[in-house]
Amino acid sequence: MKQDHRGTYPPDWKAIRDAVREQAGHVCIRCGMPHQPKLGYALTVHHLDCDKSNCRWWNLASLCQRCHLKIQGRVILDRPWVLTEHTEWFRPYVAGFYAFKYLGEDLSREQTMARLDELLGLERRAVLGVA
Repeated sequence: MKQDHRGTYPPDWKAIRDAVREQAGHVCIRCGMPHQPKLGYALTVHHLDCDKSNCRWWNLASLCQRCHLKIQGRVILDRPWVLTEHTEWFRPYVAGFYAFKYLGEDLSREQTMARLDELLGLERRAVLGVA
């Protein structure tokens, strides 16, 4: 399943990017490294669905450049995922995506976290047809 890069950054992208980094405590949410460009840990913000115009919180991940390059093209929100558990850093993001995809709900991070197990179960039910 290939993802195509699409969309354009919104006019206020720099403010959005800075807010995402700030919410993450100015560290990579995957490996925990702070912004250290000289060591290869420049902090970026990755659009998980590769759509630059989709700036929902669950689509924007604060990642160091190394992690960004490792997951880009490999972590695909819309890929059916039922055989293993999602990694801890990814669980809230994919749960927010599932709420949007399966329920049509654009939940906040807090709402998503409160319903995390329920939302993660949506994919299993959709793919496997289990209750």
